[in-house]
This record gives sequence, C-alpha cells and structure tokens, in this order.
Amino acid sequence: MLNAKSFLCVDFGASNLKLAEFDVTEAGALRLLRYGVKSLGLAGAQPAAREGVVQRGLQELIGTKAFVARNCNVCAPGFDVFNKFVKLPPVDASKATQIIQYEAQQNVPFPLEEVVWDYQILGAMPSGDLEVLLVAVKSDVIERLFRSAETTGLRLDLVDASPAALCNAFRYNYGDVEGCSMLLDIGAKTSTVLFFEKDRFYCRSINIGANAITQEFAAEAKMPFVEAEKIKIAEGFVSLGGAYEEPDNPHQAAISKIARQVMTRLHIQVNQTIQFYRSQQGGKAPERLFLSGGASIMAYTAQFFAEKLNLSVEYFNPFRNVEIDPSVNLEELARVAHSFGEVVGLGLRNPTRCPVELNLMPKSIRKKQQLNQKKPYFIAALFSLVLAILAMGWFFDKVAAARQAAIDQRSGKVTALKAKETQFKSAVRERDNTKKVLDQFTDWMQERFVWIDLVTELRGAMEKTQLAMQRPGLRPALWIEKMASDGMETEAAGMMFDFGEEEVASPKMDLRMMQRYGLIPKGVNLPTEGSDPDSIYPDSIYPDSSGSSSGSKDTNNVEWINLTCRGVSWARVVPDADSVTAQTFLKLLQSSPYFVGPETNSVATTNVTHFSGQITQNDSAGTFSFDVRLKLAQPIKL
Repeated sequence: MLNAKSFLCVDFGASNLKLAEFDVTEAGALRLLRYGVKSLGLAGAQPAAREGVVQRGLQELIGTKAFVARNCNVCAPGFDVFNKFVKLPPVDASKATQIIQYEAQQNVPFPLEEVVWDYQILGAMPSGDLEVLLVAVKSDVIERLFRSAETTGLRLDLVDASPAALCNAFRYNYGDVEGCSMLLDIGAKTSTVLFFEKDRFYCRSINIGANAITQEFAAEAKMPFVEAEKIKIAEGFVSLGGAYEEPDNPHQAAISKIARQVMTRLHIQVNQTIQFYRSQQGGKAPERLFLSGGASIMAYTAQFFAEKLNLSVEYFNPFRNVEIDPSVNLEELARVAHSFGEVVGLGLRNPTRCPVELNLMPKSIRKKQQLNQKKPYFIAALFSLVLAILAMGWFFDKVAAARQAAIDQRSGKVTALKAKETQFKSAVRERDNTKKVLDQFTDWMQERFVWIDLVTELRGAMEKTQLAMQRPGLRPALWIEKMASDGMETEAAGMMFDFGEEEVASPKMDLRMMQRYGLIPKGVNLPTEGSDPDSIYPDSIYPDSSGSSSGSKDTNNVEWINLTCRGVSWARVVPDADSVTAQTFLKLLQSSPYFVGPETNSVATTNVTHFSGQITQNDSAGTFSFDVRLKLAQPIKL
C-alpha cells in the first residue's frame, strides 16, 4: 500500500542513533529525503542510562535536521533481540500456529508473558521440513522505545527486529546476486551474520562488537571511554599481523593489536556459523562477503576478513536501489551509508511487501495509540457536555428566579398549592401501584404461549420416539394420558383447573388442546359438554387434585410437570421394547432446552427430569404406562 506522506525510520543502535525520512514516489519506489546520525557513547549500551540518552539524542536530531514526518517505523537493536530458526514437520496452516507457540515456549529464554514475539514461516527446506524464524524482545525494551518516541512527538507504526530489517534491505538491493552471499554487520555491542542463498535466509547474532575494542584500549591506556572511542575512530585500524612494522604512534599500535584480537575472536565465531549453516541448514559455502555496521569501516577490516575467509569482500550499500532526493549530500551520505541497512529495511515496509515481515508492537501500545487517536473526540464531547451543563444551569437559574418571583407574588395561595401537591403525590402513588398491577398482568400475558410451546415439544419427542422405535412389523404408538403440574391455584392460558376438596388443586390440560397437539390420538372421541371425561381411558385423563409431588410450594410459579404416558405394548414381539421406548422418550425430554436433564450419564437425581415410577403393563388393553416428572428449565409465572 503506497503512502503519499513521508515517514520516519529510526534505528536505536547501541552506539549510534540513526534516523531517516523517506517518502514513496509515484512509481512506488522508496526515496530518501533526509537523514541524521547521533552518537550515544558508552551510555547507549548501558540499560540504566540508555533511555535518557536515546531521548535526548532523538530530540536533538529532530530539532536540528528539520524532519517533517511524525509517524515512524523503529528497529529494536540487535543486542536486545532474540532470534532462532526452528524446523517444523510439514503440517496444515491451522496446526502450525499451535506448534510454533509450543516452540516459542521451549526456545525463548524468557516467559512469554514478559516478551513480545513474532514469527515467520520462511519456506520448506530440502528435507521437506518448514523453516520458521522466531523473534522475541522483552516487553520493557519496546516500552522504552515507545516512551522515547512519544516524548519527542513521534507515533510508532511498526517495531521491527534488526536481522529482519537487514534481510529486507539486502534482498531489495542485491536480489540479482547469484550463489550464496554472506553479510556481516559489525555493531557496537553485537554482530550479526546473515546468509542469502536463492530464496533462503539464515542469520545468527554474535555477542562481539566494536565497543570491546574501545573498552580494552581504554583500560590499557587508562583513559575514559569517550576519549578512547574518539582515538579509535580517528586513528584506529586492524593490524595485518605477521612481519608488518608497528606504527610509531603508541595509540595506533595499541588499538591495532586490540582490534586484531577482537576481530580474530569474531572471525572464529563467523567461521563456526558458516560450518553450522553448511552442516545443519544444508547451505552452501558463501562466495562473497558484504560488510556493514558502524565498526566495519575501521581500516583494514575488509582485508582482514578477505585473508581469513578467503572471500571477496565489499561494503554493503543499502541505498543501491533507493532514490536519493537532490537535497541530500551524496558525499556525506557515502561516509555513513554502510550503517543504514536497518533504516532502509524499515523504510521498505511501507511501499512494498518484504520477504520478512515481523511486527513486535505490543497490544498495550496499540490500545494506547488507539485511545490517543480518540482523545480529541473525547475532549470535544467533554467540552460540549460542559457547555450543555452551563446552559442548563443558566436556564434553571432563570426558571428558579421566575418561580420565586411568582411565589412571592402569590404567597396567599401557598397553602392551597401545598394541599394540591399532597393530592398530586397521592395520585402519583396510586398510579405507580396501578402500573405495578398492570405490569404483572403483562407478564402473565407474555407467558400465555409457553404452554403451547411445551406441548409442541412433548409432541415432537413422542414423534421422534415412535420413529426411532419403528421396525419391520413393529409400529409403536405413544401418547400422554395425564398431564399436571405441581400445586397451582390460578388459571393459565390453554389450561383449565378442577378444584376439589383439597386446598391446592393441580392444573389439567384441555382435552381438545391435547388432541390438537398430538398428545391424544385423533381417533379418540372426546366427551361432550357435561359428560364424564374419565370415560375416555381406563384411568381419568385428569390428574388427582390432591397432588402427591414433593416439588416447589410456590403457587405463583410452575417448576414441575407430571406426565402419565401410555403406549401400545410390543413386549410380546420384542421383550424390552416397552422399556426402550420409555427410555428413548425420557432421553429426548432430558436433551430438550425446555427441561433440565442430568449433567452426566451417572444415576439420575430427583432434581432433574426423571421417571417417577415403574413401567406397568396392562395386558388386557395391550398397553403399557409409565410416569415422567419434568423439571422445567425456566419456571412459568402464573
């Protein structure tokens, strides 16, 4: 996605702070507008003093170089970044994330809740395994970078890692180079070795940097680090060894020997990395070496590695394919270009899709940025609220003044008005009481369809049971003979109640409603008005009004419904047909959202839908019956 506006890229190195402003041309190319470098000294590599030094350096650069943009991409320094390449077996994308999460827990040397981490699948290796790059930075490191940027008025859009930024810069500028290439970035505190071979990429960080030369020289010469650093930059070089004559300058002689010792240690680590890359990663031997980083320009560094590694050596130019604004002094840029690899890699994240795209921005910072974006709207809303309150206050002051004036003018009517007020309050209370009664009736009206839904659910359970039990020559039939709830004294929609001598009666379902919803077979003739409903079945379809249940005593709520079910017995054909039919019907009821079923398959308790009796046979009628006690998932208010 192209961004017409310019943007900043900041590399928070250990020794130097590097800042550049880019924009994107109409053709989609990256263009450098201006840049700046600020030395941080020894404090830049010390965690306790680093944040303050970085903030002051950033403020100075922005103030003196006239940078315009405020949105920026930043790069975490290499010495704060943990990176590792892991191999995964070929798996689906849905499982890869879970496996990578596990690998991160095993490989990142800190608890995952204390770091910000990201990964990228780089592709398949010759063995078929997937190669994944894991990168992690401690959360407090990113928060310090965020505070430093926020203090100078910058807004972070992206946090990248040093190895990833270098990889993107190399691919962009040297994508046409064939064979295996090695890039050695020598920083102040750490060095990074990167290998590029076709579409493959591998990197490793080495804890050896140019600060080691300065520290050893400062200790030997017994001078402050800052002064030793200045002498190293101005006069230092890497000794060529052998029979070369030492320089007359004692500082140069000391620095050259120390530099060669440090570079020799670095060469050993580089050589070990090459061997690992070839043996464990299946890579080829590098054909050339590119040098980058602030310490790489020390005199004779290129000759040292050319001799030790027997490779052609050249300096990495991160601006090789980057457009340069005419206002930029090319001669001055050439002196520091070798150290801007990470900065260019950051800049490439805006106009193009890069080979390695990581973002180590913590969620907490993203949320804070989103909140900051909304602050102007919050402030405007608060201002509007204050104005509204002031306007209302002014209005009510005017109203109160007018009302007080009217009261003063009509003091003789105060007593009469108070009496009216008392009557009015009484009327309001009466209205509120009436509203409560009306609300209760409204609730009852809303419950009037619940019984129909319950009956429909029972009918569906019976139909599913009959379908489940059908066999060749076996046509099961099941219906509800009795249906009653625990003690109720009020009438519900679709129900009629028969109050006998007992104080609390049980509700009875209207016979025609039961037949309409399939609870009674349609072939049964219903009694006419005035006839005895008990004549339909051997037992009365109405429940006993005494109610033997020990359920809820709340007469304003129905929590339990008692069913007596009857079905055609096929026990003479299949011995356990009646039991299986009853069990199937019960399980369907227990799984219904209208009723409460057991949480497990263990023995059912009496606080859920369950059988309330035994299955009984009526051999003379060829039927069987059983009782079910239904626990409603949602009690019905009456």
